[in-house]
Amino acid sequence: MKKTVRSTVKRVPKRGIYDQKEIHRLLDKQFLCHVGFVHHNAPVVIPTMYGRDQNTIYIHGARVSRLVTELEKGIPISISVAQVNGLVLARSAFHHSLNYESVVLFGTGTLVAEDKKVHALKCISDHLIPFRWEEARLPSPKELKATKVIQIPIDEASAKVRTGGPSDDKADYTLSIWAGIIPLTHQYGQPIPDPLMDTPLTVPKSVENIIENQ
Repeated sequence: MKKTVRSTVKRVPKRGIYDQKEIHRLLDKQFLCHVGFVHHNAPVVIPTMYGRDQNTIYIHGARVSRLVTELEKGIPISISVAQVNGLVLARSAFHHSLNYESVVLFGTGTLVAEDKKVHALKCISDHLIPFRWEEARLPSPKELKATKVIQIPIDEASAKVRTGGPSDDKADYTLSIWAGIIPLTHQYGQPIPDPLMDTPLTVPKSVENIIENQ
């Protein structure tokens, strides 16, 4: 992974990760990103779903959405993805922290060509729930026309990960103050069927898979 001035971790640099495989692994664990860009001379950050295919991120939106109409111009953007895995409680208020894993990437986006759009949309769907694309009604020509997809190469990026317990000042370890980690877990719950379904149906295989394999 290309290491640049922008992508180099400045604060606690030992937590920085620049390995492409590790960055891909962390991106594959999530499906929501925050896209930052400048719009009308003001910073804007928009959350959206994404999908990864090899070394490319795909995001989509309505043809008239601010996100895609700006990004297709090739403006500079930053994309961040993060997950919190625990609250780290120290003896001092100053040293409280989080255990987390995050990725930040920089670059520019380009509009996906019409003949590549279905592939890109399937990548986003598969990233969210593998094989759901095959179970659902596929997009109609009208729906495809109303949608744009932006592709962003994962060339300038870094990950940052914190694990472990609190790091207190040496003198504070003698204080009678509880310190430690409160873990946070992320899991899928039991599926809730749409009450408007005409007939009761069993949970599809794609949903069973993500619950069983979490």
